Amino acid sequence: MNLVGSKEVARAAIEMSLTRTREEEKALKEQLHREGISAAAVDYGGEFITSVNKIVERAVVAAKREGVICETHPEEGAVAGATREAISQIMNKAIGLNVGGKIGIARCGDHISVALFFGIGMIHLNEVAIGLGHRVV
Repeated sequence: MNLVGSKEVARAAIEMSLTRTREEEKALKEQLHREGISAAAVDYGGEFITSVNKIVERAVVAAKREGVICETHPEEGAVAGATREAISQIMNKAIGLNVGGKIGIARCGDHISVALFFGIGMIHLNEVAIGLGHRVV
């Protein structure tokens, strides 16, 4: 098996956030599992400012539900911290607007990454952004 480090885990989180369908998401998750990477994804949409806590909460819940992390403070905190980092990278574009897209989470060993792939804007006038955060447990 290849050595999986932070770059590979980050790539996996980004790829999970880019999946278009549940079937594509499931197939990628199975492929990553064969590479030794646990992964999860969850859709999200809403007004950005009021949604920050919900985005973090959804990432943590999805990671626990899919077995990417255990229900411990350090692991939940790692996902929450990586999610907050990803949010901070898209914040300037998103303040005052709606966001919608997918949160991708990946883990191998101590490395956890969270990627946000969001359309940002209103109606059909969207900007697109990816935020990425990484933590070590």
